Amino acid sequence: MIFITADQVLAHAIGDYIFQSHWMATEKTKQSIAAAIHAITYTLPFVLLTQSPLALAIICGTHFLVDRFRLARFVVWLKNGPWLPLTATGYQADVPPWLSVWLLIIADNIIHVVINGLALKFA
Repeated sequence: MIFITADQVLAHAIGDYIFQSHWMATEKTKQSIAAAIHAITYTLPFVLLTQSPLALAIICGTHFLVDRFRLARFVVWLKNGPWLPLTATGYQADVPPWLSVWLLIIADNIIHVVINGLALKFA
C-alpha cells in the first residue's frame, strides 16, 4: 500500500497550483520547455520531503510526461471505452464540458499523487 501523507499532498498542491504560472498551465501541453519548467518548479517543494535524487528525478520526470502529453486523458478514455473516439478530456461529448474538465483534473491529480507516493516510499 502507498502511504500518502499530508506533507506530500501539500507539496503537490503547492507545486501544481501555487508555483505554476498561467504560461506554464496554458503551454505545457504544447511546448516541452513549458512542461519542463513546470516539472522543475513542481518538484521544488518535494526537496523538503526527501533528498533522494532518484525520488526527485522520478517526481520531476513523470510530472513532465503526464502533463506534457496529458496522459490522464488516456487513463480516463481507457476506463470509459477505448473503442470510443479519444477526446481532449477522455470523456465523450455527452458529458458536460465543465464536468469532463474537472474529472480530468481530478484523475491527473490522483495519478501524480500515487506516483509521488511510490517515489517517496521506494526510491
